[in-house]
Amino acid sequence: QVQVVESGGGLVQPGGSLRLSCAAAGNIFSIGVMGWYRQAPGKQRELVATITSGGRATYADSSKGRFTISRDNAKNSVNLQMNSLKPEDTAIYYCKLNLGGRGYWGQGTQVTVSS
Repeated sequence: QVQVVESGGGLVQPGGSLRLSCAAAGNIFSIGVMGWYRQAPGKQRELVATITSGGRATYADSSKGRFTISRDNAKNSVNLQMNSLKPEDTAIYYCKLNLGGRGYWGQGTQVTVSS
């Protein structure tokens, strides 16, 4: 059994910052790629950023230059630092990890960017 829990969402003004955190617990032996995705109302879930166990990060074009993904392999955790937030970043943000050929999702955390 693997549990994935996100935290750190909330309401922020345009131009502000938020830091999302995700921790995995349970029967974990070696996590592969970890990532953040988001889903806005009426839209499909989309990639925000991913990071390999070796620390190689990949970003969606909408995230480049504003978001930074990082992970702590010892703690089975991944973070997303979001700066210069825009109203269009408003969405539910989901953490996903790949373990043993399967993908595990968290329950999501709401991020709202509004004045």
